[in-house]
Amino acid sequence: MIQIFHNSRCSKSRHGIAYLEESGKPFEIINYLEETPTEKELKEILKKLNYAPIDLIRKGEKIWKENYKGKELTDAAIIKAMITHPKLIERPIVIHGNKAVVARPTEKIDDIL
Repeated sequence: MIQIFHNSRCSKSRHGIAYLEESGKPFEIINYLEETPTEKELKEILKKLNYAPIDLIRKGEKIWKENYKGKELTDAAIIKAMITHPKLIERPIVIHGNKAVVARPTEKIDDIL
C-alpha cells in the first residue's frame, strides 16, 4: 500500500494527495503531526529515501533555527529532534514498498509508482 506522510496545512502535501488520487492507486494518508513516526519508523523511511537524517530536516522552520541550527548534531540527535518536533520533517513523503520520495516536485511520485 502506498503511504503519504501528510500535513494538511502544506500545499505540497495537498498536491501530493491530489496526484495520488489521480493515479487511481489506493493509498493511506498518515498525518505525521498527529501520528509521529517512531525512531524505528524514521530510520526505515530514511533508508528508503537513501537520506541522511539532516537531509529530511526543514531547515527554514523557526524551531530548527532557534534550537538546532549551527550545532554539531549526531544522526541520533537529529532523529530525536524530528520525533520531538515532527514539524521539522520535510513533506510530503510518499512510500511505496521499499522506495520513498519527498514529493517536491509532486511528479517525483512517478519515480516509485
